[in-house]
Amino acid sequence: MKLVNRVNTFLDKPGDVLAIVAAAIVMFLTLLISADVTMRYFLNQPIPHVTETTEHGLLFITFFGAAWVLKKEGHVRIDVVYNQLSPGVQALFNFVTSILGVIVCLALTWFSAQATWLAFQRGTVFATAWNLPRAPILAVIPIGSFVLFIQFLRQSYENLHKWRLQRSHRAKPAEAASN
Repeated sequence: MKLVNRVNTFLDKPGDVLAIVAAAIVMFLTLLISADVTMRYFLNQPIPHVTETTEHGLLFITFFGAAWVLKKEGHVRIDVVYNQLSPGVQALFNFVTSILGVIVCLALTWFSAQATWLAFQRGTVFATAWNLPRAPILAVIPIGSFVLFIQFLRQSYENLHKWRLQRSHRAKPAEAASN
């Protein structure tokens, strides 16, 4: 059990670190936008490049925070029908959706890593005032997607275990009734 706890702690670290970075970016963008609004309306001097900085920050927040939100089960779920299902069907549904998440995140990781590598090789830049290189900013997508992939993989394992437990609990009363 100690090994499982160590592995889980090890696997939690990247998502936790990325979530902290995402939270810091949220705080920074909040202060930056507030300062920009203040400067624009009171001094008629907006801060340059706030829009571009905010756009890139939103990309970081999305991909750096997603795995942590999944771990905390904080993603949006339409549960009107879901709550009416039996625990066994809920566990199966959770397993299937987790596997779909694994597949999507693996594909997103692969293709975004390819796009990032291509941007790096070509030395492309964003056509904006700053002309920032694309590769370091695009790298956020495969990094965040990979950490999200790992979290979906862990969740798939947990949901499969829950589904098997539900099936075994359901099978025991049926066996007892036939004896």
